[in-house]
Amino acid sequence: MTVCVTSEHAGPKSSFPQFLPLHLKCENGLQIHQQQTSQEQHKMRCSIRLMYLFLYNLLQFCGHTWIFANMTARFLSFGGDALDDTFYSVGVVMSSCQLLSALELFHIADGLEKGPLLPRFVQVTERIFLLFVVIIGEEEIQTKPIVCALFYLWNVLGLLRYPHQLMCLFSTPSLNMLWVHHTLWIPVYPLSVLAEGVTVFQALPYFRSQNAGLTQPPSASIHLPYLLQGYLPLLAAGACVAEWQLMRDRRQQLDTWNKKLKRK
Repeated sequence: MTVCVTSEHAGPKSSFPQFLPLHLKCENGLQIHQQQTSQEQHKMRCSIRLMYLFLYNLLQFCGHTWIFANMTARFLSFGGDALDDTFYSVGVVMSSCQLLSALELFHIADGLEKGPLLPRFVQVTERIFLLFVVIIGEEEIQTKPIVCALFYLWNVLGLLRYPHQLMCLFSTPSLNMLWVHHTLWIPVYPLSVLAEGVTVFQALPYFRSQNAGLTQPPSASIHLPYLLQGYLPLLAAGACVAEWQLMRDRRQQLDTWNKKLKRK
């Protein structure tokens, strides 16, 4: 039998101090501590990612700026003679920038950067293949004027991309900057693909002559001219897909920005 005792001086029930059992206090304190710790870890991860992306884009921007300034200064100083040794003057820095650009595939796949993965994958792979297999693999092609034109176009694309990426890390780009970034890609990227195709076409006779003089058993290098011939239609197809994706991304970005302006 349970007896309930009431008192006239007890007052309202809410006036009594609410005491929690010790084990409930420990659990609540542990949950609060875990939430604070997770928030601090999340802020730390965000700051580390922000610093990493800032340093990466800044390094790429400085590299492409140096290449562009070096090529421009040499051309203004020596005229057409500067076209022959373009690769020897900026080839190391260009190779480093193109190798670093492979990290952007992991940035997009991991969610560090927002953007379509397919066109970026096409751009990165075709540049690395052309630079390290065709240009570095054949010394005769390194002195061709098409290499200078190709490097110029690659640098223009880099100077359009990396300042925009740096701006997006800290603030929202203006409508003019968005328009310039997403519009100038449309004519410059097909020109760079055209220059890549011309480079491969000019390199084919040199690779064929090398294979014609081989007396060793067949190897993978003998099939390189056939690989390059098959690479040309793949280059055109990949460029069409990438250009379509870039134009679609441009339309979405500008439409989103225009809707934000109308709401304001």
